[in-house]
Amino acid sequence: MKIKVKVNNVGHGLCISLIHENGKVMLWDCGHNEDCRPSVFLPRSGISEIGIFFVTNYDEDHISDLPELRRKLHISTLHRNRSISKEQLISLKRQSGPISPAMVSMLDMLDKYTHTPVKPPEFPSVTYSCYRNNYETDFVDSNNISLVTFLTCNGHKFIIPGDLEKPGWEKLLNNTDFCQELQGVKIFIASHHGRENGYCEKVFEHCCPNVVVFSDESIKHETQKMSEIYARHARGIQFGGKTRHVLSTRQDGTLEWDL
Repeated sequence: MKIKVKVNNVGHGLCISLIHENGKVMLWDCGHNEDCRPSVFLPRSGISEIGIFFVTNYDEDHISDLPELRRKLHISTLHRNRSISKEQLISLKRQSGPISPAMVSMLDMLDKYTHTPVKPPEFPSVTYSCYRNNYETDFVDSNNISLVTFLTCNGHKFIIPGDLEKPGWEKLLNNTDFCQELQGVKIFIASHHGRENGYCEKVFEHCCPNVVVFSDESIKHETQKMSEIYARHARGIQFGGKTRHVLSTRQDGTLEWDL
């Protein structure tokens, strides 16, 4: 079974797509910029339905294209951190300003996607598992309740951790199953776009990925300069005729794996 996974170049945001040979699609977040938005590139590929949609983080850079995405494509299944209620999410978002159109659409999904289907769409040769911290009992910010996905495609294992910060990582590392899942990770999507507060050294006591990937815009802040630190933890891959330990959308554009 052929499977294509893309970390799409949406600037400071996240949008990861999986397109299966059978035509079914998984999507992690729907951040966008003017040159790359899932509500455009998915329909252009002949896609009209997202089989499974994962929301890793409730911040704008992870859901900005949601109104257009829902207008143009049908979403069958939603995975999110269900420990936060609609009312709690509204209260949390209002702390930083007015509710955006993307968040209005997200809140509408919380009303309509109230449970995970007993039989989600089939993706042969693909498995996934999700972990998360709890809102209020563990954390009261959006980053540390990020939904973390382990995705395995034909034996190639990714981790997609949203915007998890160091305290959130450390809480999840208390879970034996989570630590065991880490052991097989080969492609490590850096948390919080590779920023400093998403880095947790203890995570790499449990995994040694081949490569770390940043989904981010051009460097504007010192907290973005983490490539050398992450590179210490990766084995390295051949990319563009060179051995690379860290790849980034800001330098390398949209990144693709044909698995």
